[in-house]
Amino acid sequence: MSLPPGSRRQPWRALPAGIWALGFGSLLMDTSSELIHSLLPVFMVTVLGASVVTVGLVEGVAEATAAMLKVVSGALSDWLGRRKAQMVLGYALAALTKPLFPLATSVGWVFTARFADRIGKGIRGAPRDVLVADITPAGLRGAAYGLRQALDSVGALLGPSLALAFMVILSGDIRTVMWIGVVPALLAVGVLTAFVREPERGPARPAARSPLAMASVRRLSSGFWLVVLVGAVFTLARFSEAFLVLRAQEVGLAVAFVPLVMIVMAAFYAAAAFPAGVAADRVDQRKLLLVGLVLLIMSDLALAFAASPMLALVGAALWGLHMAFTQGLLSKLVADTAPADLRGTAFGLFNLVSGGALLLANLIAGALWSAFGATATFAAGAAFAAVAAIGVSARRAIDVPAA
Repeated sequence: MSLPPGSRRQPWRALPAGIWALGFGSLLMDTSSELIHSLLPVFMVTVLGASVVTVGLVEGVAEATAAMLKVVSGALSDWLGRRKAQMVLGYALAALTKPLFPLATSVGWVFTARFADRIGKGIRGAPRDVLVADITPAGLRGAAYGLRQALDSVGALLGPSLALAFMVILSGDIRTVMWIGVVPALLAVGVLTAFVREPERGPARPAARSPLAMASVRRLSSGFWLVVLVGAVFTLARFSEAFLVLRAQEVGLAVAFVPLVMIVMAAFYAAAAFPAGVAADRVDQRKLLLVGLVLLIMSDLALAFAASPMLALVGAALWGLHMAFTQGLLSKLVADTAPADLRGTAFGLFNLVSGGALLLANLIAGALWSAFGATATFAAGAAFAAVAAIGVSARRAIDVPAA
């Protein structure tokens, strides 16, 4: 596919301004979320007395909730033909939940806060992902998703960095540090409200009036369902980053320095996400998926056999690279394989299946950790990723229709 006029410049210069606004909104919200979430597993285990199985359950249910809501929000955005209002509503709800974390006095309170936060994510996720495709030329979609992921990851880097700095400054006062995370969440809502513009649209197509009807679902191609399957397999091989944090603490990383795990992971994710997105517009996408799986296997093995914080941090770095090579690519593949008037539904279905896989992965990881220890948990992840790599290798290519 030839690139649109203007895209022969540096890809980041050719991207629409709306992509940058979406990216900076994600950056600010992720700064808030990761500042809090980099401390949350340790807060739950050491302050509230939760077990590792409970951490896995909370993380899994929260992410599965977000995934299920993405189906409804995506279909609704297709039916309305508009995306921005839903997206901003989702970000606003997430911002309003942030104070609940430092106020928590029990695991049940954390569960409620995490649940409500992920409802916000579920409302905003599919409309935001579709907006990226709607306002970007087809030949630049990989770069667009890569840029949004990169800026999102910068936020994921800033959040734990701020957490680490304030944990030192405030002598390990976790609750006070989590209060600081409220501010960037509110700023994210302001940026998205002010600077994201809905693209001009023609008359609504009939199929957009019933996006979850069977007639509409049947319009989703076999190529799309293959992407859904690949995404689910990837998710089963990769559980919540909360387990990386707990592993680093287990091998000797002091509680005050636990945010380093998320800092390292996010730094490598942010550095590689945009180049990987540009590559997704130009090279064999199957090869990029295989690179991502190999990186995940290496990460799992490093974490499985880590005997020091340094090796755990190496595992976190490889985990970040794996995310960079796969997450933007999978979003691009969903957008490329779905009809334009059903993209919201397609992203919702993709995230529903991936969310169910993540819930299962987290429950398995928590159970393995409790029964056999961390080594068994990460070794199992490596084994599953290896099986997935064999499956991806067996298929010559991922079929993507011309836009």
